Amino acid sequence: MPNALTSLFATSDEQLMWRVKLESDPHAFATLMSRWEKPIQRLCLRMTGDSHRAEDLAQTAFTRVFAHRADWQPIAKFSTFLWRVALNLCHDELRRTNRRAECSLDELTENGPSLQLLPSDDPAPDAQADVHERGEHVRHALLKLPPQYREVVVLRHYEQLKFHEIAEVLGIPQGTVKSRMAEALTQLGRLLNHLNEVSLCKTNQRTPQLQAL
Repeated sequence: MPNALTSLFATSDEQLMWRVKLESDPHAFATLMSRWEKPIQRLCLRMTGDSHRAEDLAQTAFTRVFAHRADWQPIAKFSTFLWRVALNLCHDELRRTNRRAECSLDELTENGPSLQLLPSDDPAPDAQADVHERGEHVRHALLKLPPQYREVVVLRHYEQLKFHEIAEVLGIPQGTVKSRMAEALTQLGRLLNHLNEVSLCKTNQRTPQLQAL
């Protein structure tokens, strides 16, 4: 009950940001950071694939939000403003470092496997290794997507935003978000199929050596 009451009467993100906008309130901004630092780091990590850069980008995002606090409009959600700033930084980082992992999808099979982006959090002990391998394959495949598809998958499947919320963050129509998601899942399916074939090939190459021991 105390937690429910605390949540009920907690100051909203928008109220806190209003204080930041009008008064440059450091305590209000610190509260926003404590709420959003981890989600923004996760976003940056999944966009760049670099944990150290993700931490730096998250810090830069908050610095930029504070510097541009006058630009925030109270009719918009704070989270929309923050997601947008963080994604713009990620795109800048990808362009600077040329980390777009290009993959010639024409060479991959047209039909990929069904995609499980969110495996169970608590797999059975005998399935943990398999779940870990699938998770690694998904992460590698995600980083091979062009950023405009990657960001939609990250926001929808990992950060649980609704399509209309993603449209607001990206400043594009909801229909465009859905079409990008469909294309992203198609490309991910092909990439995962390719990665699974490579993994199976490596396993088969190791098997004769193990049997000889």
